[in-house]
Order: sequence, then C-alpha cells, then structure tokens
Amino acid sequence: MSNLKLKQLITLVLATISITGMIGIPMGDPKFFTQAIGLELTFIALTILSLQKIRYILIPNIVIGIIIIIGNTISPQHIDIMFSLTPAENATVLFLGGYVFQIILIISSFVLLKKKNQ
Repeated sequence: MSNLKLKQLITLVLATISITGMIGIPMGDPKFFTQAIGLELTFIALTILSLQKIRYILIPNIVIGIIIIIGNTISPQHIDIMFSLTPAENATVLFLGGYVFQIILIISSFVLLKKKNQ
C-alpha cells in the first residue's frame, strides 16, 4: 500500500472513530461523560492533524489505540455488554469503536511509521 493510501486510511479511520464516539457517548455511563468528551476531542484533533502533518500523530495513534483496547478489555461492564449483546447498539459501538477501528488505526499507523523510517 502506498504512503498516500495509508495516510488516507488513517484519516478515514480517525474520522470514523470520531463519528462512532459521537454516537456512543450518549449511550454510555453519564459519570464518564467528561472523560468521553475529552477522548472524543482527542480523536477530532488527531483527525485534523492527520490532514496537515501525519508524521506527528503516528506514535500517538498507536499509543492511544493500545490504551483504548486495554481499557475496554479490562472493563467488566464493557465485556459484559459485548458478550451479552445487551443492548445491541452499545455492543456494536463498543466492538467497532473499541476494537476494530483501533486495530486498523494501530496497524496502519505502524506500517506508515515503518515506511517513513526506512
């Protein structure tokens, strides 16, 4: 995959994570609203930065993606929602936003970082 396509993929994934977060925040626990907004603003900022200087966000993408995956995995409430599929909308948002899109972000950022360092 070319560097341009990787940059476009990273920007698209960041935008998709932001949209998924906007959908998921109202479904989440109200006591974590402030943290959710902060995380959402982080992804919006990364999306904007990806349009200008993608090399500055590659390592943060990897770190934040790993933290989110670990956080979702160690949260008993998130695991319960995803395995029980109750409510189904929450399970879908958690699975896509917390795992699928994060994995794509981590891998594409790592590959582009590796290509830029060669």
